[in-house]
Amino acid sequence: MSTEPETTEHAEPGTPGTTGADAAQGTGAPAEAQDIAGGGGDAPGPEGAGGGSRPDGGGEAGGADPDGRQAPHADGGDGGDREDGTGDADGEGPGAGDPRTEDEGEDGAGDADGAGPEGGTTGEGPGAGDLRTEDGAADADAGSAEAAGEGRNLSEAEAELLAQRLERERIERRKAEKQGPIASGRKLSGKAADLLAAVRAVESGEKPPATVFDAPAPKPPRPAPEPVRRPQPAPAAVAPAAPAPEAVQAVRRTLAAGGAPETLAPQVAAVLGEGADERLRADPWQLLRVPGVRPEQADGFARALLGAECGPGDERRGRAVTGWLLEQAALAGHTALELPQLTAALGRYGVPDADAAVQSALAEGEALVFRDALEEPGGTARRDDAAEEDGADGEGPVRVLVGLERYALAEESLADGLARLVNSAPAQAAAEEDWERAAAEQGSAAELIRAVAAHGLVLHTGGEASLAEPAALLRAAQGLGLRAWAATPGAAGRARFTALLDRPADTAAASPAPVTTVTGLLAGSEGPGRDADGALDLDLLIVFDAPQLDVEAAALLTESLPDGARLVLAGDPAVLWSVGPGRVFADLLAARICPRIASRRPDPGPLGELVSGIGAGELVQVRAPGKEVVIVPVRDAGEAVHRTVQLVADSVPRAIGVPADETQVITPGHGGAVGTRVLNAALKERLNPGPGRFGGFDPGDRVAYSPAPGRTLPGRVVGADADGLHLSCAGEAVVVPKERVERCVRHGWALTAHQAAGGRWPAVVVVLPGDAAPALSRPWVYTAFGRAERHLSVVHGVEQALPRAVAEVPAKPRTTRLPALLVPQVPAAG
Repeated sequence: MSTEPETTEHAEPGTPGTTGADAAQGTGAPAEAQDIAGGGGDAPGPEGAGGGSRPDGGGEAGGADPDGRQAPHADGGDGGDREDGTGDADGEGPGAGDPRTEDEGEDGAGDADGAGPEGGTTGEGPGAGDLRTEDGAADADAGSAEAAGEGRNLSEAEAELLAQRLERERIERRKAEKQGPIASGRKLSGKAADLLAAVRAVESGEKPPATVFDAPAPKPPRPAPEPVRRPQPAPAAVAPAAPAPEAVQAVRRTLAAGGAPETLAPQVAAVLGEGADERLRADPWQLLRVPGVRPEQADGFARALLGAECGPGDERRGRAVTGWLLEQAALAGHTALELPQLTAALGRYGVPDADAAVQSALAEGEALVFRDALEEPGGTARRDDAAEEDGADGEGPVRVLVGLERYALAEESLADGLARLVNSAPAQAAAEEDWERAAAEQGSAAELIRAVAAHGLVLHTGGEASLAEPAALLRAAQGLGLRAWAATPGAAGRARFTALLDRPADTAAASPAPVTTVTGLLAGSEGPGRDADGALDLDLLIVFDAPQLDVEAAALLTESLPDGARLVLAGDPAVLWSVGPGRVFADLLAARICPRIASRRPDPGPLGELVSGIGAGELVQVRAPGKEVVIVPVRDAGEAVHRTVQLVADSVPRAIGVPADETQVITPGHGGAVGTRVLNAALKERLNPGPGRFGGFDPGDRVAYSPAPGRTLPGRVVGADADGLHLSCAGEAVVVPKERVERCVRHGWALTAHQAAGGRWPAVVVVLPGDAAPALSRPWVYTAFGRAERHLSVVHGVEQALPRAVAEVPAKPRTTRLPALLVPQVPAAG
């Protein structure tokens, strides 16, 4: 199981080799050191920030203990968990010293130091550092297998892994089928199959042409049927069994011989499979396949096993470091790396012949290489036929990319699925005049409805107020008899969208709203279920908060849509991108392959004015007569923690009328003096003090639960027993097994912007300590400030860094292949 950092917005594209001085320690390899710690200091005031007033009229300025009660996950010595992928990053990707990976980062549970491809390396090798890593992948796989064997209900995480595995198998089968010959008339469905049957009927003389090709009258609108969940066939042996005890014991002996923690044995056995101990002895750098292990730690393990045979130029080391760098690039949001960037990173990790290392990885099938045409001066990339005319050595500009197979497969499958939607006519479940009548009745949503009536793929952009238009589309489509559903990446977004549907009380009580999470839709636990062919049983799917879709989730969705279905991707392009690899929504907006409907509905009030200005690159001053926006200047970290607790516990409830339970704190990172760990400890001590007798938690604690990488569910602790920690998340009961609590659950009074994306709260307190300046960007500020519905307080200690970030720091680019893959398949829409 791969892990994603809390955020990848600030990780430089293709720079996974910006490492610390110990990257190749003990192998004789050169290394570079880079000081990436953020600065602190006093912050005299909120220069250039939006207007407002303090709800408490001032108040006491100091005295809070920033150390407070340490959160149970804190590993001590946090060095500024920032969302820029530097230091102890907010995303906390594989780190040094304590490299427990962040399923964690974005998901909200884990404390690895160092981050993503840019994280500094401070480890001393497996013998010296704490090499504890997350065993989530092994646990999930083993749990899925056990659930399949015993017939019990799958947990949410197990169901998600199972659905992804089944969908990837189906994608691979479809791709394999494309390679073989297609018999005449095979694999046709819908209108194409009807036309073929009609042609054959005419040729055989069974029917005269006039009767065959007469267009039938459009069917009258039919009421939308109630959703029927169709039973899914039980897959056989879809998840690998847990490693055998004797295999784990053999790996444990090998790890002990190399000085690595024996607790890694179950993970190593699960990752390397059969004969894991022999593979590990033959190639000690295979240890890098375990999430959280860094090159310097694998080098120390290899030295202990190989002795004098170990060296920086070892082909096995170069191949393993190549794969590891590509994994780190994926944590930073890239689906591939340009070859020069990859070879430069290998050089920084002490690989003497970077080109040979890449070739070795390609030869072993551990990576794939691609040649993508670059955009020509006119702004369009060359299509395949133009590239072929140039020949293999054509003069046209190309870029050479190297990537991991899983992301290459996902991106190619996504491009195929999108091309199928764009190039095929959507099923006509309603007459054209019915669509037009529905559009005329829906006001501002009319343009969106007309576009959906005629196209299989439509993009819709806008702020929070614009969500009313996809909601109107969903109602109209159901009124026309379409099997229409909406999906969102997170449970918080599901609640927001459901509220917009304005369903009558009797309807809401009789049937659930046609809104699901993406995970539940793909797993079959929510939504319409699947038809006999395995496709989703629907005519229209609206996905909102679409910028949060990574390339793998988007590929699974598009491949699951039946022929003739319509897909609408709706979202705000100014928010933070997905935690996982890719930038699907932004790539599609840039590709211009389908209608793009921009909402004209502005977000209302002072908060809407402030956030809209940030989206345009300007931090404007707004009039806030109702104290909608308040600036609270602070001088240092201690004052920032004190002020934050004071705002949540006293000032906002008293002056604004929003209770502490409905106020969310957002800060750039997990670590540091004002990260989520310190803030959550201080807020717990004030709002729900207790001994933390359930793995550091008490009943009533607000938490952030991460069931799978890249997903965060805000919730509350209900209790605990022998089964695990009992939570209430979005109104649903969740039980987290006790062995997963430490890495899957954090306290949740304070979140990072990526964790908060998709949610909205009546009041939000955004904390910007002095050392947060390097983590700030326009998307980060836009996302954090945009989570507030009624009131926003900004604990401001970054001086001019805030307006400078809004004006000058856009989203960091990501290297993806989706635009180049779409060019030869889909004509530009203009």
